[in-house]
Amino acid sequence: MTPLPEALRDDPERDRTVRRALWSLTSGLYLVGSAAGDAWNLMTASWVTQVATEPRQVAVGLEAGSRTLALVRASGVFAVSVLGPEHRPLVRRFARPVPAEETIRDPEGTGSLRGVPVRTAPSGAPVLVDAVAWLDCRVAHQLELGSHALVIGTLVAAEGPPGGGRGGEPGTVLVLGETPMRYGG
Repeated sequence: MTPLPEALRDDPERDRTVRRALWSLTSGLYLVGSAAGDAWNLMTASWVTQVATEPRQVAVGLEAGSRTLALVRASGVFAVSVLGPEHRPLVRRFARPVPAEETIRDPEGTGSLRGVPVRTAPSGAPVLVDAVAWLDCRVAHQLELGSHALVIGTLVAAEGPPGGGRGGEPGTVLVLGETPMRYGG
């Protein structure tokens, strides 16, 4: 595919149009948990999707140079907490790395990050205690994509909404379009 001509890339109006088009892609909001050694982190993410059913695999887009990507590479694991509408205030709270002084971790595998209760998934990565659902993954593949890396993990554990949500359907989840946040483009 031929890249956009330079004249179009440098046109601010065209750039706004392209960003708006990319922002129209539907996306949920999640917290990606990572851990390596004594370090724990949660990061807000919108680029999360299932990419295979056999084996069950999930892909996350992680910013190059981010603390989360460094922890995932060091440990080979990550977890995804699925957020509900009630978690909207957490989205901005985890847009930046969690400092060590805002991390509480006890030997039983529970604790908090920025005052938010978390527990340890089987891999050691943190998950939100009251998440709609969570997925625990071991890294299977990584692909460098310029500003981000695509990390694909094989599912090793998961927990979903009790009873699968109302009437056996998945629970209501928070989507990017329901927040003032914009990412990508």
